[in-house]
Amino acid sequence: MRPNAFILSATVIALTAPSALAEPPGLYPFSEVQMRRILALGPWPPARATDPSNRVSGNAAAIAFGEALFRTPSLSRTGTIACATCHQPARAFTDGLPRASGVAMADRNTTSLANVATQRWFGWDGAADNLWAQSLRPILDRREMNSDFTHVAAAIRADDGLRARYRAAFGAAPSASDEAVAVDIAKALAAFQETLVTGRTPFDDFRDALARGDRIAAARYPLSAQRGLAIFVGAGNCSVCHGGPRLSNGEFHDIGIPFFVEPGRVDPGRHELAGGRRDEQRVGRSGEREQERAHGDRDEQPRVPQQDQRGLRPQRIGAPGCAAIPFPSSRHRPPVRVRQ
Repeated sequence: MRPNAFILSATVIALTAPSALAEPPGLYPFSEVQMRRILALGPWPPARATDPSNRVSGNAAAIAFGEALFRTPSLSRTGTIACATCHQPARAFTDGLPRASGVAMADRNTTSLANVATQRWFGWDGAADNLWAQSLRPILDRREMNSDFTHVAAAIRADDGLRARYRAAFGAAPSASDEAVAVDIAKALAAFQETLVTGRTPFDDFRDALARGDRIAAARYPLSAQRGLAIFVGAGNCSVCHGGPRLSNGEFHDIGIPFFVEPGRVDPGRHELAGGRRDEQRVGRSGEREQERAHGDRDEQPRVPQQDQRGLRPQRIGAPGCAAIPFPSSRHRPPVRVRQ
């Protein structure tokens, strides 16, 4: 056999041998347990769901009305503060400040609204368990918009454009009940916020490729990122808290932030909501999908106490080996997009 023919035959045999196709050269050898944990981090974005407690959830007219309300300062008592004043789209719907500033200075920073529809609890202290109820809180809070039901309802009735949008969303003009109008305003705001979803990342493509068994496509994900992911779902135990498609367990944790809001005054955390239990050092865990754009450094984290065990309930839910760093960011997120 001629030398060139021998080389060609050997090459064909090597390329078609099962061992050559078993593992693409750029794919990390994840264990079976690691693979299950990786697949649990998606898919993203999650399937669209509506809120059964909000009759206009997913309603296009309500979403448009909510977006208009989001940018309307007339809901505040001073007529100068809108939802978008603190929840700025260019900053992942935060303001980048250590403490939020509305009519007055608040105790905590502004939470991101990106992917807010996926949460179980709302607000740093979890005071609300649905999005429309949470949407009322900053409107009524004396430090944020300092408004009340009467002022909110009057602002809607007095504005021809908002009144028309209200009718389009709810099928009738604003009623005589100030409280009912204010609740409807909150539900329209919630319908809009449900559409704020971050985009996909290279990790999501990698995870989906593994899910469908396309190991060639999965191998395009940088090997250095795969090694980091192996630690994230393995020895680092990061995925114990940063799990699920949103990379958060949605519960409350001690994140190591000093608990003094200012000299002589502490942030009570969940203490006010927990019937006197020692929950004053716990704060809701934001998802990793929102953190890269929302918070740049330690000073921008919520002012919460620092010396309690992890978890909403008395048992410890933190993982051994978990780094004592508040809200570490594990991957870059593209700009927040609005999904309708």
